[in-house]
Amino acid sequence: MITYTIIAITVAASFLAWKQTDLFGKLMMNPYAISHRNEYYRFITSGFIHKDHMHLLLNMFSFYFFGLAIERVFNSVYGDRGGIYFIILYVVGIIVSDLPTYFKNRNNPGYNSLGASGAVSAVIFAYIIFQPLQLICLFIALCMPGFIMGTLYIIFSYYQGRKANDNINHDAHLYGALFGLLFCVVTYPASIPQFIDQISNWEFLKNIF
Repeated sequence: MITYTIIAITVAASFLAWKQTDLFGKLMMNPYAISHRNEYYRFITSGFIHKDHMHLLLNMFSFYFFGLAIERVFNSVYGDRGGIYFIILYVVGIIVSDLPTYFKNRNNPGYNSLGASGAVSAVIFAYIIFQPLQLICLFIALCMPGFIMGTLYIIFSYYQGRKANDNINHDAHLYGALFGLLFCVVTYPASIPQFIDQISNWEFLKNIF
């Protein structure tokens, strides 16, 4: 499974970066270094290192469940190309999710960010497109259909990104999620009518209408 390979690479890269401070600094997303020193590789490497063990655990825990699930979906939908599409979704998700941050901070040498959150968001929202009624749980206790959780997540990420009063790159979460949706719509247009059909047949809506 490609999911296992990505997790292994991410864990190995994170642990290696933690041991080597210079390497850690070279791999992070630093818009200024990209803009002024053409270090474009940071768009990708920043998605494979994490701040600490908890940051790594949370991202890889989420990716483990949704990555395996969307791999199966992609293999079913795209056939032999499923694995390639999955890799593209993940890697391009890292890049796209960092673009707003890059343009916003390309003249700020002190800004850094890192982590796979943007790519993981892309994977989760690709899953939501194909399985909108599957329950997604927040902190185990709060569970709701994926399309509802996804909507709330986008609203929250947008709102927090505008506030920018914490150390979390909410823009990466937001644009990673939107990329995941767009990727499925472009590569498999039938996903939209299927998405609508599943929601329209949701038992809760039937009970209301």
